[in-house]
Amino acid sequence: MIVTVTMNPAIDKTVEIDTLLPGGLNRIQRVEYDAGGKGINVSKTICELGGESIATGFLGGNAGRTIARVLEEKNIRNDFLWVEGETRTNTKVFEKSGAVTELNEPGPAIGVAQAEALLRKLEGYADSQTLFVLAGSVPKGVDSRIYARIIRMAHEKGAKVLLDADGELFRNGLEAVPDIIKPNRAELEEYAGIDGQASDEELRNLAQGLMAKGIGTVMVSMGKRGAMMVRPDYAETCPALPVKAHSTVGAGDAMVAALAYAWDQKLGNEETMRLCMAVSAGAVTTVGTKPPSRELVDSFLASIPVQAAGKPGSETKD
Repeated sequence: MIVTVTMNPAIDKTVEIDTLLPGGLNRIQRVEYDAGGKGINVSKTICELGGESIATGFLGGNAGRTIARVLEEKNIRNDFLWVEGETRTNTKVFEKSGAVTELNEPGPAIGVAQAEALLRKLEGYADSQTLFVLAGSVPKGVDSRIYARIIRMAHEKGAKVLLDADGELFRNGLEAVPDIIKPNRAELEEYAGIDGQASDEELRNLAQGLMAKGIGTVMVSMGKRGAMMVRPDYAETCPALPVKAHSTVGAGDAMVAALAYAWDQKLGNEETMRLCMAVSAGAVTTVGTKPPSRELVDSFLASIPVQAAGKPGSETKD
């Protein structure tokens, strides 16, 4: 069972324009609305892949009801805590040049009692067959050690955790030793205090250092350079697929969904790597934060040579 946790969900509003004119009139050519938030995006993608998940976290107001309705229409199970205030709306402005301007609202503040109630709810789902996906930011009022607390609780119950966060949430979460992590290159560099772009060898060394602490899978997304997956018996880099990108927004969430789905389906190293690359490639071709279809993912899977994902024990050169 996969349980996605989105503490700060949102309605994702995507608008497309020619060129953003600050302080002037901007005519919108296209608008898309999606139920969003990183964990919710993960649940939507898992659904498209043919898997199942339970989406939980905090929702409030009309925006929250809209998100719940969208998930129900897609037959995605959800079990949110309802709070005072209005779930946020995040606006992403896309220019024809490819530039993206993001305007993210703060969302409702969450009290200590509400955070504790969510922890109790998650504990009810925790057992040896559960993977929790902890993804994205947390709202005002929630302690930055919340993910670490969830990880420890999950492990006490025999459950597994996939962590996708940044900054303090990531750093604190690592102290509790999640089972799977999916940082992007910049997040891993920030964590390690690297000033500048790390080489693939440096990233691999960082990933192996995290594994030495007990983390089982480190997947590093590297944008146009592809991704690197490091496990005790596997360390490979796979190049990004040459697709025509509409937007890179949501590609990281798609990769997290692929990792979770692969865990649920008990896929091997190479199958997992290939699925991650195909799903994230599919995500960049969609509008807004919509997930790629299974049909599209399968078409990309067919185009990834087996050797592109490498073989256990081999080395990848820069």
